[in-house]
Amino acid sequence: MSATGPAGVTVRVPAKVNVQLAVGAARADGFHDLANVFLAVSLYDRVTATPAEELRVTCAGPDADQVPLDRTNLAARAAELLGARHGIEPRVHLHIDKAIPVAGGMAGGSADGAAALLACDALWGTGASREELLDICAELGSDVPFSLVGGAALGTGRGELLTPLETGGTFHWVFATAHGGLSTPAVFREFDRLAEGRDLPVPAASQDLLDALAKGDTQGLAAALVNDLQPAALSLRPELADTLAAGRAAGAPAALVSGSGPTTAFLVPDAESAARVAAALAAAPTVRTTRTATSPARGATVVT
Repeated sequence: MSATGPAGVTVRVPAKVNVQLAVGAARADGFHDLANVFLAVSLYDRVTATPAEELRVTCAGPDADQVPLDRTNLAARAAELLGARHGIEPRVHLHIDKAIPVAGGMAGGSADGAAALLACDALWGTGASREELLDICAELGSDVPFSLVGGAALGTGRGELLTPLETGGTFHWVFATAHGGLSTPAVFREFDRLAEGRDLPVPAASQDLLDALAKGDTQGLAAALVNDLQPAALSLRPELADTLAAGRAAGAPAALVSGSGPTTAFLVPDAESAARVAAALAAAPTVRTTRTATSPARGATVVT
């Protein structure tokens, strides 16, 4: 089969924040059962796919030098998996315009995988169904299906089994990036170490949190935010506690580590509060940069 389609396709894909991340005990396959409530937020990477002589990945933007450009990049793996299913040699140049923090707990790598998959599907005219795309996403990684879908969803299993959730309004966020990244596998290993000897409950979504999302209730959501990986992230990076405290002191009603960290997330009532908290956090010695965003946001979307 030959690959045919437009001269180039660009896909925009959002970052995510976990407003609840409930983690169960380690499974036999090394993964953990999760109850993972995702919200897509308005921080975006863009992935452009154009025909090339061979599969190639390039990247530009903040911390682009930390992004792998070989076949370990999820964007490259997405092209390979889609091509293999449809008999297409993945001769494509994938260029990533990076804005989502790298190794920051906001699913930037997963987002790029979902974006590349959608871009190659459009470029090659494969006509893959939504179900096929989601199946490939799940093969790529636990967070990749949500990057494709966006909005709000409950992820179960290892996070890849999604149930869409209703949101009743717009939520405002401030994100503070740290100096250096954190490895997700390292954070899970630390979670296992801290949980050793404890009988962990089966992960379940908080009804109070789901109700707050559905009502667009910022105060209710702030009261229900929880991340079971936060103690592990703080154990590995104790200075993150100072960042969380600085955001609360600046007026954020709620603060938590985003996913496996080290990016920290602050839920605020409105855009004015977001600007004020972001300015205060920017002066904190533990903070490298700050970004404001809203949620929910659309999932991976073809923009050209």
